[in-house]
Amino acid sequence: MISKNDMAKLLDRRQPSFALEREFYTDPDIFRLDLEHIWYREWIFAGHLCELPKTGSYITLQIGEYPIMIVRDAKGTIRAMHNTCRHRGSKICKDAKGTSAKLVCPYHQWTYDLDGKLIFARQMGDNFDKTGYALAPVACEVVEGTIFICLAEHPSDFGRVRDQFAPYVLPHNLMDAKVAYENTIIEKGNWKLVWENNRECYHCAVNHPELCKSFPEAPTSLGVADGAIDDEVRELWSRCETAGLKAEFQIDPSGQFRATRVPLINGATSYTMDGLPAVSRAITDTRNVDNIGALLFYHYPSSFNHYLADYMVTFRITPISATETAVTTKWLVHKDAVEGVDYDKDRLTHVWIETNDQDRQIVEDNAAGVLSPAYRPGPYSEVHEGGVLQFVEWYASFIRPRLDGGSRAPILSVA
Repeated sequence: MISKNDMAKLLDRRQPSFALEREFYTDPDIFRLDLEHIWYREWIFAGHLCELPKTGSYITLQIGEYPIMIVRDAKGTIRAMHNTCRHRGSKICKDAKGTSAKLVCPYHQWTYDLDGKLIFARQMGDNFDKTGYALAPVACEVVEGTIFICLAEHPSDFGRVRDQFAPYVLPHNLMDAKVAYENTIIEKGNWKLVWENNRECYHCAVNHPELCKSFPEAPTSLGVADGAIDDEVRELWSRCETAGLKAEFQIDPSGQFRATRVPLINGATSYTMDGLPAVSRAITDTRNVDNIGALLFYHYPSSFNHYLADYMVTFRITPISATETAVTTKWLVHKDAVEGVDYDKDRLTHVWIETNDQDRQIVEDNAAGVLSPAYRPGPYSEVHEGGVLQFVEWYASFIRPRLDGGSRAPILSVA
């Protein structure tokens, strides 16, 4: 069994600019410590406000051992609560999403109002006091149509995330969006392998032919690569910032979240096979800027997102076990866009469905190799894998002091 002290020693002996040791990707005890010290303490991307269109709308998700439900109550407030009945613990909402006038436990019909208050518990005796049995709340924040939750008893200040995220995403009008399509795939690999694969395009040219028709693979195109920035990036930033569209690369001092706008290649304006828009009814206020590229927003440990002029695609990473991770992708379009008229679902989703499946195979091949006792951490590419190194540095710097009972220590790397 690997203890907190053992994990701390593994982190302390890791070689700079090298991958993590095998146990970080395979060991159930380290996975448990990841959940305890990161996933149960940090803000997690949960979903979109447009998924809760009316009173009683709910969505559910699972974060480690915690089933969560997010509900729009009668006053329109978005509330997150633990999806476990205060009677004997049964799940209340069993579906991924739905609408319900009340929250009724299917086991013994204990009934809760949409704000979590217990309003009915049959045959519990005359002395039973319902007021002490409300559903346990979860911290919840909504910013520009995007929902974040935090399981911690005392969550960190969400203000830093809000202050950075809001001005970048505001023109994309998520408040006027709807989910046109979503899917979830299970990748047989540790959540950190999913992120490491995401944080570089070293693998893209060979593995992602569809994505590479529009997305730039050069690290200098993504905003930061040892201080080098392509002229095309600077030109895009200048055009967008002049028109009032946030575009320049910005990263929080902790390294946990970042935003930047990047130009697409080959004259593309969207992630489609021909580079042309997938949705004729655009959702973004482009401020009359010709080709705004793609806004990229990353937030560890749970989400990376791409915002285009015609649609948005968001990704939620959810750890299942030491060797399994769920990746949920949602394609958002204007709420009034009509399938078959304003967009074709297959054309809208094709590039990222293919890319996600390719990434799944990459992660699973990577995980299978890392499982070998012969695996030894290798060095990251100085040219292409600065983003991977930044993620690993973030992970280590966040979790290491917590293993000693301390708080996170900020890092300043901007790779």
